[in-house]
Amino acid sequence: MKKGILALIVLAFVFAVVAPIFAEDAAQESKPATNPPLKTELIRLKYFNVQSMYGLVKIYQSRDGRISQGPDAKILVVSDYPENIEKILQAIRQVDVKPADLQFTVQLVLGTAGETDQGTKPMPANDPIIKELSSLLKYSAYSLLDTSVMRAMDNSDTEVRMGEKAEFEFSIRPKVVKDEKGSLIQMEVRLRQIRIAGTPPNATSSKVEYITTDLIATTLNLKPGDKTVVGVSKLDGGGKGLILIISGKIVE
Repeated sequence: MKKGILALIVLAFVFAVVAPIFAEDAAQESKPATNPPLKTELIRLKYFNVQSMYGLVKIYQSRDGRISQGPDAKILVVSDYPENIEKILQAIRQVDVKPADLQFTVQLVLGTAGETDQGTKPMPANDPIIKELSSLLKYSAYSLLDTSVMRAMDNSDTEVRMGEKAEFEFSIRPKVVKDEKGSLIQMEVRLRQIRIAGTPPNATSSKVEYITTDLIATTLNLKPGDKTVVGVSKLDGGGKGLILIISGKIVE
C-alpha cells in the first residue's frame, strides 16, 4: 500500500515538472514566425536609368519588397530583406557597366543596268563586295553614292543623313553579345528615303511637306571587322538599285 502511494506521488511530481515544459514548447510552435526587418538601400546607377533596371530587380525582389525611383532617374530605392538586397546589388554591378563604343562605316552604292550616273564614283570591279554583287544581281555598273563613318553606343539609337542632298536617313541600334567564342554585333538597321513632296500650282501654303519611303529595314549579326551587304532596294521603277554596305568594329 505504501509503495502504491509512493508511486502516485512520484508520478504526480513528474507530471507537474514536465507538463509546463511541453505546454511552453507547444506555445512556441503555435506562434507565427517573425520575418527579419526590411532594409532600405539607395543605389546610384552609373550608366543606366531606373526604368531600365526594373525588370532585373524584380527577379530578386521578395513578396514584401518595394522598388521605386529616387530624387532623379539614376537613383534606385530598394526596400527588401538584406539577403535580397545583396543579390540585387550583385546583379546591378554586372549589368551597370559602360556600354561598348562602336564605329561603323556605311556605304550607299548605286547599281545601274547601263552606265554609271554622272557625278558618282565607279566602284572598282576587283572589290570583293562588288564581285559578290555582280554574281548575284543583274546590274552592269556600280557607283558609290556616299560613305559615312559613324560612332554608336551599345543599345543606343544612332542615325545619320546620307546622299548628295541628304535624302537618305540611315539609323542603327547595335547590341554587343559576348560568349566564349568572342564578340558579335547584333543590329537593327533602317534606311529611309526622304523627298520633298510636289507642290500643286495653285497651292497657297508655303509649308514644305515630305514623303518618307522605307527602303531597307532588317536585323543582322556582324562580326567585328567584317564587311557585309545589308540589303538592296530598287529605285526609279526597278532600273536602279540602292545597295547598303556596312562594316563595324568595337572601339577599345
